[in-house]
Amino acid sequence: MKYLTAIAVIGGMLLAATAMAAETKEAPATPKADPAKAQAIASGVCSACHGVDGNSPLPANPSLAGQHPEYIYKQLLNFKSGERKNPVMSAMVAPLSQDDMRNLAAYYSSQKPRQGAAQDAKLVAAGQKLYRGGDAATGVAACAGCHSPDGSGIPAQYPRLKGQSVEYTVAQLKAFRAGERANDSAMMMRTIAGHLTDKQMDAVAEYVSALK
Repeated sequence: MKYLTAIAVIGGMLLAATAMAAETKEAPATPKADPAKAQAIASGVCSACHGVDGNSPLPANPSLAGQHPEYIYKQLLNFKSGERKNPVMSAMVAPLSQDDMRNLAAYYSSQKPRQGAAQDAKLVAAGQKLYRGGDAATGVAACAGCHSPDGSGIPAQYPRLKGQSVEYTVAQLKAFRAGERANDSAMMMRTIAGHLTDKQMDAVAEYVSALK
C-alpha cells in the first residue's frame, strides 16, 4: 500500500513538473531591459526634447530622469497605439520596437533627476495644502495618496512628479480635465482634474516642481 502511495506521489510530481514546463514554454519571460542599448536612440532622437540625460531643456516637455521605468514604458506603448495622442510623440515611437521602448525606459529611469525650484511662495503654500490634504469641499483627493508625500510616486503604479516643470504639469492636468488625455487608470486623473480650478492646478504644479 505504501509502495502504491509513493508511486502516486511521484507520478503527481512528474505531471506537475511537465505542466510547469509547458507553461514556461508557452509564456516566455519578458526580456530584460538593457539601458546601454538605448543611448544611441536617446542621444539621436529624444535629446532635443527630453535632454540626453532625461532632464528636459524645455519646460513644455517632461523630464524623464528618475521616472519609473514601468511608467515610461506604458506611455511609449500608449503613444504608439494612439491611446495617448500627441502627433510628435506618435511619430517618434512609430519605428521603435518593444525592446527599444523597454531599453529607453530603463535608461531614463537610471539617470539622475535635476532638482526643481519654485517661483511663487504663495502658490507653493496653497499647492502643499492641496497636495497633502486634498479638497473635501470639491471631492478632490490628496495627491500624496498616490504620488507619495515627497512626489516620488509608487513604482509600477503612479508616476514620479517632483521636479517636473510647472508648465508641463499644468498642461497635463488640463488635458485630463478636458478629456484630451485619457490613458489614466479607471479615469482617476480625469475625475480629479475635473474638480480642479486653473488656480489649483497652478498651485499643485508649483509645489511639486520644487519637491525634494
